[in-house]
Amino acid sequence: MSHYRRHSLEPSITTKFRDSLNFQRDDDVIDKPDFRELDFASPISPLRPRGSSSAAATPAASGSSSSSSGSASGKPAVTSQLSRRSHSGELSGMCKTSPVKPGSVNRSLKPGHRRSASAGTPLIYSGLGFSPVNNNTSRGGGSGATSPNPGVLPTGNICPSGRILKTGMATRASVRPETLCTGTANYGHGNIIRSGGKVSHSTKAAAEMSDSEEAKKAGNEMYRKGNYAEALALYDRAISLSPENPAYRSNRAAALAASGRLDESVKECLEAVRFDPSYARAHQRLASLYLRLGEAENARRHLCISGQCPDQADLRRLQTLEKHLRLCTEARKIGDWRTVVSEIDAAIASGADSSPQLVACKAEAFLQLHQMKDSDLCLSNIPRLDHHHTQPPAKLFGILCDAYVLCVQAQVDMALGRFESAVVKAERAMTIDHSNSPEVVSVLNNVKNVAKSRTRGNELFSSGRYSEASVAYGDGLKFDAFNSVLYCNRAACWFKLGMWEKSVDDCNQALRIQPSYTKALLRRAASYGKLGRWEDAVRDYEVLRKELPGDSEVAESLQRARTALSNKSEEPKALGFNNEVEEVSTIDKFKTLTSLPGISVFHFKSSSNRQSEAISPFVNTLCLRYPLVHFFKVDVEESLALAKAESIKKVPTFKIYKKGEKVKEMVCPSHQLLEDSVMHFLL
Repeated sequence: MSHYRRHSLEPSITTKFRDSLNFQRDDDVIDKPDFRELDFASPISPLRPRGSSSAAATPAASGSSSSSSGSASGKPAVTSQLSRRSHSGELSGMCKTSPVKPGSVNRSLKPGHRRSASAGTPLIYSGLGFSPVNNNTSRGGGSGATSPNPGVLPTGNICPSGRILKTGMATRASVRPETLCTGTANYGHGNIIRSGGKVSHSTKAAAEMSDSEEAKKAGNEMYRKGNYAEALALYDRAISLSPENPAYRSNRAAALAASGRLDESVKECLEAVRFDPSYARAHQRLASLYLRLGEAENARRHLCISGQCPDQADLRRLQTLEKHLRLCTEARKIGDWRTVVSEIDAAIASGADSSPQLVACKAEAFLQLHQMKDSDLCLSNIPRLDHHHTQPPAKLFGILCDAYVLCVQAQVDMALGRFESAVVKAERAMTIDHSNSPEVVSVLNNVKNVAKSRTRGNELFSSGRYSEASVAYGDGLKFDAFNSVLYCNRAACWFKLGMWEKSVDDCNQALRIQPSYTKALLRRAASYGKLGRWEDAVRDYEVLRKELPGDSEVAESLQRARTALSNKSEEPKALGFNNEVEEVSTIDKFKTLTSLPGISVFHFKSSSNRQSEAISPFVNTLCLRYPLVHFFKVDVEESLALAKAESIKKVPTFKIYKKGEKVKEMVCPSHQLLEDSVMHFLL
């Protein structure tokens, strides 16, 4: 009979003990799991939280029990209906018991004590253990009661810790955690199973909360030691167990920031604020991160939130950043680019050390100051961050930060001749800036037009149409008047056309914009040589020799220029440097001049012929334009013998000699045909 009593009592204790553990606040966001003390006042009631209703639920009876209800007549009690079991094997419902029939023995309870529905033996907690109170009658209806022996504990009794104590061991402390069994198996009255058995969802949640706290504490220890990778792994573990805990997110953000991963840190802080909008620590960390990113507006939004006092150090940093950004904006409007550089440096020094848009602004200032190397170096060191997570997106000078950075990169690429890359970045900036900022639109149009002109010019130059190519490059300069590449390309056209003065001018312009432009310096040195300005040519070649020590072509050009410079005073004519058209009147002199090295052009003319007089000024121009070509004139009216010997029948007639041999003869040529012919044999 005692066996049946123990069997019917077990669901009551286990169910209520499980319910006592299933307490947790829904809005708990603190780092430690919730805890309440348990009330052990009732001798046989389950361990329930203090402050709960005194009208506890009636314990459920076991479906297999057939014990007596404790009536005097010994008749069995009405069997209680079984509760439905949950998916974990727990009893999810409570049972109703039949009332005590008239005539049964009156078993009065002491104040503060309860009886189980199965009428099992009550257990009284005496401080040392639980003692049985034998109020049962014999099966014959007797009602005698015996006094309990306080020194004896029956097997199966439980103490406040929930342990099963054997007789004489009531004072031994528990050293291992236990879990009250909630499964379907019959463990007997008051049995406890060790950890690892099947537990309820609330027990699992409590265990997971404890595990997540342990992971967080271990992560904090790793963070203090500077082991940020290990700290991140531990914080990830804590978040996986409690993904909506804002403290774990904030701690992970701190480890990410310490690892230099600021964009990821911002995302974690935003998650923490999403789970708890009033979480001050996450707001403060966000403000500090935005200060480092140079986003003053977003920093102020999180630093000065309602109902919280801002950190004074961060507030001073914010005010300093705002001041430098204001001065930078004013200087940029008036084109004071040196002030822009100094204000950006001050903003970075104040704490905005990871701001892509501020570095891009400094690169833009260097570009406008024609410091191309410094500009390109700035962009190569720009922090690679993703600003799409910011709410709202940060702006600089009224442009979205990402779009502004791309615009500056596009302009620098275009200035350095990386036209295809410039177009791609300008188009990306346009897709990011949906507001169609006028500045972004202007950059995109300029980049596209310059790239188009450069491509067209290159095609014409490759086909030998140098004059048209020079026009195409000039069209590109209308959209970007400081593009050193277009100036250098047009200088190549002038060089091919023999217009070396113009070639020098465009090379000078390119070098003013980009002083270290090697190709422009090389082209200018060659043009100086064509003009006979050997001192200037030697100076440029010496600079190139230092910059390109292994270039054999530069070394050879330098040697030729030095030789020409040393021989300049001895044979200026032999080198073909003429300042005016020389007149020839005798056959002997004519024969001597035709054997000169290089190209010799003879103009047979007549002072009475209008066509001859009309083309003579152009011949003088060609003489200055092509100093390496020898230009001579023969008046047929004054030198009849020479005209007759050369069979001149009509003027103006031009004969071109190269190395003593006649290579071409033209009668009444146009200006373009005459110059093209000279260029053809010269090159």
